[in-house]
Amino acid sequence: MLNKVLIANRGEIAIRIMRACKELGITTVAVFSDADKKALFVRYADEKYNIGPGPANQSYLMKDNIIDAALKSKAEGIHPGYGFMAENADFAEMCHKNGIEFIGPPVSSMKLMGSKIDSKKSMMKAGVYVVPGVTEAISDHEKAKNIAHEIGYPVMLKASAGGGGIGIQMVENENKMEKALTSVRQLAKNSFGDDSVFIEKFIEDPRHIEYQIIGDKKNHLIHCFERECSVQRRHQKLIEETPSCALTPELREEIGEQAVLVAETAGYYNAGTCEFMFKDGKYYFLEMNTRLQVEHPITEATTGVDLAREQLRIASGLELEYDQNDIRPRGHAIECRINAEDPMNNFAPAPSKIIKYAEPSGPGIRIDSGVYQGFTIPPFYDSMMAKLIIWAEDRQRAIERTKRALWEFQIGGVRHNIPFHQVVMENKQWIKGEYDTSFIPRYRILDKVVEHVKEMKSQLSSTRTAAAMAAVQTVIIASNKLHQKE
Repeated sequence: MLNKVLIANRGEIAIRIMRACKELGITTVAVFSDADKKALFVRYADEKYNIGPGPANQSYLMKDNIIDAALKSKAEGIHPGYGFMAENADFAEMCHKNGIEFIGPPVSSMKLMGSKIDSKKSMMKAGVYVVPGVTEAISDHEKAKNIAHEIGYPVMLKASAGGGGIGIQMVENENKMEKALTSVRQLAKNSFGDDSVFIEKFIEDPRHIEYQIIGDKKNHLIHCFERECSVQRRHQKLIEETPSCALTPELREEIGEQAVLVAETAGYYNAGTCEFMFKDGKYYFLEMNTRLQVEHPITEATTGVDLAREQLRIASGLELEYDQNDIRPRGHAIECRINAEDPMNNFAPAPSKIIKYAEPSGPGIRIDSGVYQGFTIPPFYDSMMAKLIIWAEDRQRAIERTKRALWEFQIGGVRHNIPFHQVVMENKQWIKGEYDTSFIPRYRILDKVVEHVKEMKSQLSSTRTAAAMAAVQTVIIASNKLHQKE
């Protein structure tokens, strides 16, 4: 077993990994920026090293600084969490060259899956069902138009090295192709250092379904079933649940087998996620994220598999503790990402000082958080403050429990998206499980958030319990922009 691990990340995911380390008797090392000196994950770690100023490109994205901290601390392994260095094959190679175990997949798998073009070619050859499109980089406008005509508009332009919803643009007709191709190539170059762009058929309003993969270094690979991730804004997820309401038992097994085939084709080990689009009973492999996902806790809740623990064990050379037949999901789980952002202002980030913070509790509730009352959220990083993870015996009870937990959650001083989650939990289509990636605009969710906040404001003068008053006040604080307009 590894004796000391450096976590090359911050916030709630750093704490999540440190907790798994402590249960295994592993000493933890935090790296932090100037902006995170007082962060919860820094307090939690056994050792800590400052790696630079607040901006990520001067700290958490500085490979040499992280490696230097690992060598100084004599860490035997580095866990990248998600984001930052998590899918950076060059960083993984640097770890290996310095005798440090990279707690993730092999470099060859990262490189293959880091190129959506190369991965698509490999998957097609292996017999994986992929989205119709081309497997070559496109730079010529006329050639792009010809390919799009063959596939059929609308099409998607996608950065080969992209991720996190960056470098994706839908093109409706040939008149928009030239401008769109130029824009996506430039964005891809600026964001990933690679302007390779390819074309796929645009599948309108699909469901986004992903499968959790975990495997050891002895070619023992399994899946831990699916997560539904269709509630999104700007291709980024806000709410996830498992199991998906869209899949039959037969499809669930079939797509799981495809996910394992993807991982086998890539020579994969450790944790990863295979993402699929699902529409009208058909599914298509989209990409593989070569890391732990933000939404991994709902898989842990339904399967009982501690994914972070398994990552550490696998990196230590141990075999996976489970066979495929051991994985039998139970109940239903929902995750709400609690972000410091304003859903009434197109989800604009809203970093500020937290003046009040109280988490919900009770049966079936888990909170993965990286903040506390009095902490000032830095403006340099992702806006997520916490993850609310709910488990219950079935979906209906999971939704009711989520509603109760959101009602209890108190955050003051920061605009946040709890009102958004409350509106979704009351939406009829969500309750029936009849939704897809167009859910937010199709059902005017943001307009309803504004209506919801106004209604909560009007109830302040009514006779309520102290706990209810506190919950309403949380919503009113979140609607700071609305107050200003009034």
